Amino acid sequence: MLRLGIIGAGLKAAEYARGWTAMPDVQIAALAEVDPASRQRLSDICAAAGRPRPAEYASDKAMLEVEAGRLDAVYVATPHVFHAANALAVIDAGLDLLLEKPMVTTVAEALSLAEAEKRSARIIVIAYQGGLSPLIHDTIARARRGEFGDLVSVSASIWEGWAKSYAGQWKQKPSISGGGFMFDTGAHMMNTVCILADAEFVRLSAFTNNRGLEVDLVCAVAARLSNGALVTFNAAGDGPPGCASAISLFYSNALVRIDAWGAWREIAVGGGAAIREVNEIVDTPMHTFKAVREGRMSNPSTVTNGVRFARLWDAIKASAAGDGKSIAIEASAN
Repeated sequence: MLRLGIIGAGLKAAEYARGWTAMPDVQIAALAEVDPASRQRLSDICAAAGRPRPAEYASDKAMLEVEAGRLDAVYVATPHVFHAANALAVIDAGLDLLLEKPMVTTVAEALSLAEAEKRSARIIVIAYQGGLSPLIHDTIARARRGEFGDLVSVSASIWEGWAKSYAGQWKQKPSISGGGFMFDTGAHMMNTVCILADAEFVRLSAFTNNRGLEVDLVCAVAARLSNGALVTFNAAGDGPPGCASAISLFYSNALVRIDAWGAWREIAVGGGAAIREVNEIVDTPMHTFKAVREGRMSNPSTVTNGVRFARLWDAIKASAAGDGKSIAIEASAN
């Protein structure tokens, strides 16, 4: 039985909780959330599934002080700017961590978390559906075996009716969100490319357009990897209702198309026909997290990749602030 604490009981935690309460080997034992209505919603989800209501706290500090000895792990799903402090508190409490994306908002925070992970030997898994998807794991394994040939280029895009869906919410407030559409929904795309490219980003040029918001709503990036492959990102957050993505990886002997969440994949090798494969992505993150904790698989969504992502995001911001200025990216040392 995994005794789980939750810090941040917003919509994402509620979505996951509906699946987790159906898992007999997972118990949501405690939750910390500043908003009473959100605490009540998550507690009601547990009760509706016939599971015990979790102990409720208004702050992560209070929950960790009282419950740390009775918990095995914590899922953190607070607004982006709080991730680093919440994550470090969980690690300091001696607990394993499933941390919502994006991992943190700055390179400095990413490096601090990487150091805490080494110091504590706790398990930290970043909760990207793509990073935890079996389709992603299989794709990178096959690429490393040389089945596809050399990576030549990557074309990645993502769109959502984000401007309207989150109007007035914290995701569109830069002091809390750490960025706009590219850093929120676009983080899935960037993280999945970071994993599948299997190489460091070395230089990029980026442009953004806020379209009247305080944060970026549209973003276009052209980048070069250390293996010589080229990458383009296109994120459009001012679209019709819905959300979708497509990542095309062009290899010397194959074309791989996959979405940012690892929900579907198409592989055409040697000019052959591609068949679409699909994968469940809501419950998979918890199944993967448990498998990592129990030693049944290596961690596929690591702090190390989070550091790489943080360096990529910092470079995108710097380039966009310089109207597309070419930015060199320091290699991750972790």
